Amino acid sequence: MRDARPIGALGWWRWVLLLLLVLGAGFLGFRFLGPRTVGSVVLEERDVQRTLVVVGQVRAASRAGLGAAVAGVVQEVRIRDGDRVAAGDLLVRLEDREARAAVDAAEASLAEVTAEARGEIQRAENALAQADRDLARIRAVVAAGGLTQQRLEEAELRAADARSRLQDAQASVGASGGIAGIARARSTLDGARARLELTRITALAPGIVLRRLVEPGDAVQPGRVLVEVAADGPPEIVAYPAEENLPFLRLGARAVVSADAYPDERFEALVLRIAPAVDPTQGTVELRLAVEDPPAYLRPDMTLSVSIAGERRSGVSVLPLEVVRGLGTSEPWVGVERDGRLVRRSVTLGLRGDGFVEIRSGVAEGEPVIVGTESIGVGARIRVER
Repeated sequence: MRDARPIGALGWWRWVLLLLLVLGAGFLGFRFLGPRTVGSVVLEERDVQRTLVVVGQVRAASRAGLGAAVAGVVQEVRIRDGDRVAAGDLLVRLEDREARAAVDAAEASLAEVTAEARGEIQRAENALAQADRDLARIRAVVAAGGLTQQRLEEAELRAADARSRLQDAQASVGASGGIAGIARARSTLDGARARLELTRITALAPGIVLRRLVEPGDAVQPGRVLVEVAADGPPEIVAYPAEENLPFLRLGARAVVSADAYPDERFEALVLRIAPAVDPTQGTVELRLAVEDPPAYLRPDMTLSVSIAGERRSGVSVLPLEVVRGLGTSEPWVGVERDGRLVRRSVTLGLRGDGFVEIRSGVAEGEPVIVGTESIGVGARIRVER
């Protein structure tokens, strides 16, 4: 015969289990249906400065795209990206056999016509020497009474004519190029040398080669950029803030700059120029900033973060940015407690600084402002933790 279980003991355990279930349900109900405990902050006085943060780039003091003025085939490239160059350094040379041949021919032609002119001078000098000798002899004979005065005058006239011809010949090979043939030869030589010079692409100023865009054997046309060179000089920073920031920008404003490649490094810059027009396609305005003491690591086109200091106010009432909802809209608001529930309160904002925003109206001094309203629905029951 089986042993019978005590009915009273079994019932007692059921009552304990039921009690635990009731207590658990009550706890969960209080936890999820009761008021939520929230943190709060109050207005505090701080100095606030508006800071505009924009993306910028390094711009070289002068950036030149050098190319050929004539069509040709690249014969030689003497530089690579990153090379330093001096003014006048040869960077690229085009095939120049025809240009050199033209210079040689022009030089030979000038030498020929110049030699002819010099031969004429030599003949004129010989003729003058002979006329002077004849004049001296005739003067001696006239003085002795052997010849008439007319013969002396004729000899003097011949000597003067020989001297005039010599002067004309000498002028023909002078700097002015009196003889038309010499002038034409010199002009032809100047043109040939200029065309030869067009086959040589040289640096206009000291700097650094940014990009080499051509290789030996390439066929090039006039206007094609072959080499980009950044001239030496203090770099500038360019940035493009949105046009709505124009009221807060001013010449001479200070900025703190850091490079994306060196985020822990900081250096200062000054707003040098604000473009007079807005880019209609982007809705931005160009800023140029001067770097007072540029660090050595700056490179053209390097990406920068530019923090431009704007208006500053001292001792204003502020709240942390994270407790203000609707920033950037026409209706910013904060959450406050009323009758144990979260309610929405419109506020008027002033300057926005690093982590804080000025509250001009909407919150009383010492009034708790709820933290974390983004995760709490308006109207929810709350208990403010003081």
